[in-house]
Formats: sequence, structure tokens, C-alpha cells
Amino acid sequence: KTTTTAKLARRLTQRDKKKVLMASLDVYRPAAQEQLAVLGRDLAVDTLPIVAGQQPVQIAQRALQAGKLGGYDVVLLDTAGRTTLDEQMMTEAAEVKASAQPHEILLVADSLTGQDAVNLARAFNERVGLTGIVLTRVDGDGRGGAALSMRAVTGKPIKLIGTGEKTDALEDFHPDRIAGRILGMGDVVALVEKAAAHIDAEKAARVA
Repeated sequence: KTTTTAKLARRLTQRDKKKVLMASLDVYRPAAQEQLAVLGRDLAVDTLPIVAGQQPVQIAQRALQAGKLGGYDVVLLDTAGRTTLDEQMMTEAAEVKASAQPHEILLVADSLTGQDAVNLARAFNERVGLTGIVLTRVDGDGRGGAALSMRAVTGKPIKLIGTGEKTDALEDFHPDRIAGRILGMGDVVALVEKAAAHIDAEKAARVA
């Protein structure tokens, strides 16, 4: 999830030329806030300075204030996550939403967790209200069966998919391609797009 925040930041800064501020609201997982700060430094994307003892809603408010004062286009709030349903987490997420009034609420779900991820998506959507889903580890063996179920139970679009650990491994979600993966046909189109992004036409002609 924290890596996905960094992936989103990279995409917004490099592709969309946005000024982005990242803020970690995860005060539970050891070094979660430092992890985001390190990713930010690697990508040359600003992260909100860590203030010890602050709670998630306070951090969210400080991030929005810093975003306005600093002239940022986008503020990304990386909230705490769990792999199972957790009442405290749901309540906290709802409080952050009420305080920050975000434009997008994306659930980052592991495509390999199957039914657990589906239950999580349903509960999150009912309690917090999602605008979309980001599926990670779509490069694994699960092939996205959870994707279809999550879409069905929440009615929310799957917007992005993570296809690896590196910060450039984030793709737009295309249902037909996931269908192709599930059916075992591979994802040639994504492969071609990836190649096109890395090889310029002249060089490609020489290679050919």
C-alpha cells in the first residue's frame, strides 16, 4: 500500500506533471512513515515531515494545510492497512474521510488474497465509501479472479493495477486484458506499451 502510494506519486509527477505531497497516516506499523519518506526521497517527491505522537486525523489535517500553503496539486494520504477486517481501522478511515473530504478513496488490495480481499472491499465500501480499487501483485499467479469479485460486490471500478515492486510498475486497469490473463492468453498489449515507453522509434528501427 505504501509502495502503491509512491507509485501513484511517480505517475502523477512524471506523467501528469503534478506537484505532489505524500503523507503517511500509518502510526501503527513500525517505520511505515519512514518508509514513505525514503520512497519520496528516491522519487524526488515531497513527504510531510513526521511529527511524533500525532494521530492520523491530525496528520491528515496538517497534510492538507501544507498542501494548500505549498501550492501542491495533489495530496496523497497513505492510511494504515490490515489484511483482515478490523473495526478500529474502519472507524479511523471513516474519521479521516470526514476530516479530509478526499476526491478519491482507493482501496489497495492484494489480488492473491482471494475471498478475504473481497470481504474487505465490501466492508470498506459500506463503512467508508470507495471511489475505486487498486489491485497489487497482479503479476503473480492469482490472475485476477479477486478483481472480478471485488468489482461485483462493491460496484466500484478497478482503476489501477500494480504489476511489480518497482515504482514504475503501475498500469491502468483494462478489463479485457485481465480477462486475457485469467484465460491464460498473456498480456501482449501491456508488453508492447511498456516497450514503447522505453524504446524510441528511431532506436527501435535500428534494433529491427
